This record gives sequence, C-alpha cells and structure tokens, in this order.
Amino acid sequence: MTAPASPVAESQARPVGPLQLLALGVNGIVGVGIFFAPAQVAAQAPGASAILAFALTGLALVPVAFAFAVLGRRFDSDGGPVVFARAAFGERASFLVGWVAYVSAFLSTSAVVAGLTHALAPSLGLAGPLGQRALASLLVTVLAGVVASGIRVSARAWTSLTVLKLLPLAALLIAFLALPGPRPLVAVASAMDTAWLRAGLTVMFAYQGFEIVPVIAGQVRSSSRSVPLATVGSLLAAVLLYVGLVWACVVALPALASSPAPLAESAGVWGGPGLAWWVGAGTSISALGICLGMMVTTPRYLSALASGERTLFGMEAMSPAGVPVRALAVTWGLVLLFVNLGDLSELFALSSIAVLMQYGVTAAALATLSWRRERGLRPLHAVLAVPTLALGLTLVAFGATSREAATTALTVVAGLVLLRLARPRVTAGTSPATGT
Repeated sequence: MTAPASPVAESQARPVGPLQLLALGVNGIVGVGIFFAPAQVAAQAPGASAILAFALTGLALVPVAFAFAVLGRRFDSDGGPVVFARAAFGERASFLVGWVAYVSAFLSTSAVVAGLTHALAPSLGLAGPLGQRALASLLVTVLAGVVASGIRVSARAWTSLTVLKLLPLAALLIAFLALPGPRPLVAVASAMDTAWLRAGLTVMFAYQGFEIVPVIAGQVRSSSRSVPLATVGSLLAAVLLYVGLVWACVVALPALASSPAPLAESAGVWGGPGLAWWVGAGTSISALGICLGMMVTTPRYLSALASGERTLFGMEAMSPAGVPVRALAVTWGLVLLFVNLGDLSELFALSSIAVLMQYGVTAAALATLSWRRERGLRPLHAVLAVPTLALGLTLVAFGATSREAATTALTVVAGLVLLRLARPRVTAGTSPATGT
C-alpha cells in the first residue's frame, strides 16, 4: 500500500496554492473588457438597468461555475473541459473541444498582446508598425520565458499582476463609497428602453475567465478543494466588484453610454485626476496579466488533447517544473507569428463560441457522468447542467455571428484532420500494428 504524499512533497510537486489559483481565476475574469463594458451595456440598458444587467447576468453564471467546480474537484489533472469530455464522450469529442479551445486561446492571446503593445509603443518611442511588432515579439518571448521557468514562478507573477490590477479598481470603489453625502438615485429604465438580451450578452463576455481554473488542476495542491473554491469564488468576487464599479459609473456619468473610458472618467469624478490616471494605467496592467494567464493556460489545452488515446508529436511532455514544454514552444511560435501579421482585430472571432462550447460540453459531461453515477456523482448533480445548457444555447442562438460560426466550422475541420495525424498511444506490451 502506498503512503499518502506528505504536505511538503505535495507542495514541491504541486506548487500552486489555493490563493494563487483564486488569483488566476480573478485575473482571467477581470481583463480589459470591464474598463469599457459599462458604456457598452449602458447603451443597451440605461441608468440603473446597467447595474441590474451586471448583477443578474453574474448570478445566472453561478450554476455554470458550479458545474465546472463539481467536475473540477473530481479530475486531478490538467485540461479542464478536455478531460471532462474525454471521460464522458470519448477521445474524438475531447480532442475537438481541446482543439477549438486551443485555437481560440492562442488567437485571443495574439490579439491582446497586439492591443497592449499598440497602446504602449508610442510612449516607449517605438513609432510605426515595425516598432509595435518588435515590442509585441519581445513581450511574447519574455512571457514565454517566464512560463518556461516553471509553474511556481508563473503563479507568483500572475498573483502579483492580479493584485496590481485590482488596486486601482478597489481605490475607485473606496472613493465612491467614502464620498460624503447620499448616493443619488438612478431610475431603472423601462422594459421598452432596455435590450436585456444584448446587454446580457455583453456582460456575459465580461465575466468569462473562471473556466480556466480547472485547466491547471494537475499543478494545484489539494485540488479537490482548491479548484471548486477558486472557480466559484473568482466569479462571485467579480460579480461584487463589477456591480460596484458599474454603480459608480452610472452615478458619476449621466452620459455613460457615450464615454470612451468609463472607469477612468468616473474615477476622475470620485477621486480626481490622480485616481483617473491610476485607473487608466490599470488597463495596461490588466492586459499584461491576461497575457501572462493565457500563456500559462493555453499550452495546457494542447498538452491535454495530446494526453489521451492518441499522442500528438509529444505535446503532452511535461518538464520537472510543471510546464508542457513542447506545447509552450508551439504556442509561443504561433503567437509570435500572428502578432507580426498586422491588424488582429478579427482574431477574437472564435473566442465567444469557444467559451460557450466549453460551457456546453462541461454541462453535458456533468449530466452524462451523473446519470452513469461515475466519479462519485449522482443524478441530482445533473440538475446543474440544465441552466448551463439553456444559457449556452440562448447565447449561441442570439449572440453568435455568421463569421464566428464559419470560423468555428473551419477550426473543427482542421481539428478532424489533426486527429487523423495523431498516432495511437503505444503502451508497454502493446503493438501499434495489432493493438495487442
């Protein structure tokens, strides 16, 4: 009988602690979008309706987070939705889920890196496209170097960036709440003046990110406890933060819908120019945190889809420091290629459907495994899948564009081709020719 690993041994083998995992989830949710989303939502849900849209949409996503949490505590390996799909539906489904998630992730990473360097290059004296691409290439390489140095170093880096991005947002909330005098009342818009579904779609995409928590489960101490707490906790923390920030914007800016930088402008109202500058600078810090988080998690989709019944050019190989080195090298090369292609505004075309696919597959896997009573699940757990599937189908039906659908179809076809190229895994005593 094998003795259980000691806490010290587990800490060395699995360096990511619960607070660092929570920071990863918060970092994944609180990206660049929240700095601009209040104005976009206010255009569809004026006045206090914008606050309600953020609150209600956040609460609607809680069952989704619970679905990820329930499965996340039962799968002690990297991959998240990829390993969920493999257990419930087999190799082909998990491979396609992992491939779509991977393609979406590295394209989104390229777009965020390009956007960040486009904003920073002029202040660094790097004018023109050539300077911006050089800065983007340098940033991608530095981030890949940080990730390659080990999951322990990456965890410290993303935790530090998460704290740095939250500080100005917390300062804005404190300034808003601490200002003497009663908060002015803002009316809820009438139903005819509120496009609730479109507002909810915009808000939902601002809440994306908690689904990445189970992707690194194999590197987390006490993952059966840490993964559920970080998944649900990061979403609930974001709901409280977002509702407060949007409330501050709605009260401070009567013309919120037309504001180009609503958080920075409301910070100027509540805390003066200094706070406005700090919140504005937080946009770049937040983007940097998102870039690092994506560079950590994106290669793990690739390594997870290569760790099943078929091997894919050794992409599942893991370094002693807990890094899928070949998958990271491929991801670095692809992101480096795309940030040097020019306009990357179209690279987000796959992101919304990819995330909704992960929601749907996770819900379906939870329902399937619950009815089978596998992994300690019971049929009652399948109840969590119902609101998740309903939400995903609604958002795909009303929110997905034809361009997103076409991009997804092409990605799936490419995934099927790649699956054909993947070789069956050879285990000890097994012949690749005969399977015996």
